[in-house]
Amino acid sequence: MNFGQSDPFVGEWLRGEGLESDLVISSRVRLARNLTDLPFGTVAGDLQRAKVADRIQDAIDNLRPGLKLTTKHLEEMDLIERMVLVERHLVSRELALGSGPRVVAFDDSEGISLMGNEEDHLRIQVVKSGYRLEEAWQEMDELEKALDGELQFAFDEQYGYLTACPTNTGTGLRASVMLHLPALVITGQIEEVTRAATRMHLAVRGLFGEGTEAQGDFFQISNQRTLGVTEEKILKHISSVLPNIINYERKLRTGLLDRKRERIEDRIGRAFGILSHAKVITSQEALEYLSLVRLGVCLDLLGNLTLEQVNRMFLFTQPGHLQAKEGQELSSDERDMRRASVLGRILRENN
Repeated sequence: MNFGQSDPFVGEWLRGEGLESDLVISSRVRLARNLTDLPFGTVAGDLQRAKVADRIQDAIDNLRPGLKLTTKHLEEMDLIERMVLVERHLVSRELALGSGPRVVAFDDSEGISLMGNEEDHLRIQVVKSGYRLEEAWQEMDELEKALDGELQFAFDEQYGYLTACPTNTGTGLRASVMLHLPALVITGQIEEVTRAATRMHLAVRGLFGEGTEAQGDFFQISNQRTLGVTEEKILKHISSVLPNIINYERKLRTGLLDRKRERIEDRIGRAFGILSHAKVITSQEALEYLSLVRLGVCLDLLGNLTLEQVNRMFLFTQPGHLQAKEGQELSSDERDMRRASVLGRILRENN
């Protein structure tokens, strides 16, 4: 990742392409795996964790030709660098803020990433822009089999893949889609959707996964069950529910334009104006206004902007990216001023 004169690319999860990309930001499949002959990461010592990291590196080196992964050891990185990895959805907050030997590996597109020594020995992730859950799984299936041949994952005939947390035992699979649902939020219908998803054994989480709140009207919807179901059933279940949410959001967006066009245009226009001319803006404010601007792009109310440009603004105004671009730590006030400057520059250039 180069944070020199020009902004780095946004990565696969924010590319703004793929099926239903106006609503579905990205599709992700993640597997939890552990090695057969070492204790779980929750009880392992640093020497054992170092062995895990070394063996993951060896497995990566032996993977099929053509798959080039960049490997970074988090204990050798400063906090800003680790924050950038979190914001790019390459590592979890837990891994970034942990201690001891920890490793991440990812490809050039940032569509494939591996985390070593988080809660489990290995977390494997494949991300696709837009609604491409099945495609992500097909790529994951091939990658996981190749890694299993190198590492030998802990597996029980009765319980399936063994994990540090019982809620991941079985398939070890978390399949999720990241959705942008501003109309559901504006109309107050998001809680109804959340309750319905929970009743269907789906989890609704925030922008950065488990334990985070929804920000900028972004929501992750994923499976809760991993034990007693196959990977195919998990994917099929999510795919059977998702079209209902997508259609509901589209219906509400149409309703907002039909019945409250002036009000929604005003909200979007105000958000665009604030982002264009603010001198100071917090991260939370930026997310809220960018959500409205993104909605405006999808409703063809802001003709000069693209989804990819809005996604870039969303990513590059995150705290880690702002500080990485400056090459130094910034105070909260300094970040708020720098964020406003970045947003204003991009929007004025495209107006």
